[in-house]
Amino acid sequence: MSDAPEVNRGVVTPTRVVIGLCLAAPFVAMLWVGSYAKTDPEFIGIPFFYWYQMLWVLLSTLLTMTAYKLWQRDQRARASRKGGAAE
Repeated sequence: MSDAPEVNRGVVTPTRVVIGLCLAAPFVAMLWVGSYAKTDPEFIGIPFFYWYQMLWVLLSTLLTMTAYKLWQRDQRARASRKGGAAE
């Protein structure tokens, strides 16, 4: 047998998939420039290109906060199953 230490890999759970999606969504939205590279429709005189990006600043904040809260809940659940403190 090998003397190599056993690697403890993370488990993919539905909660962790949601966390990943929350963190990936803003990147995908901003990297897909063709979806917002236009001036219409305007919102209170601001071209779509600008207000769409500003909207994603707020959405990114909410999604990051959601991912953080889910991560905390996941870590507490793992710690309670192991009977120890969360790392």
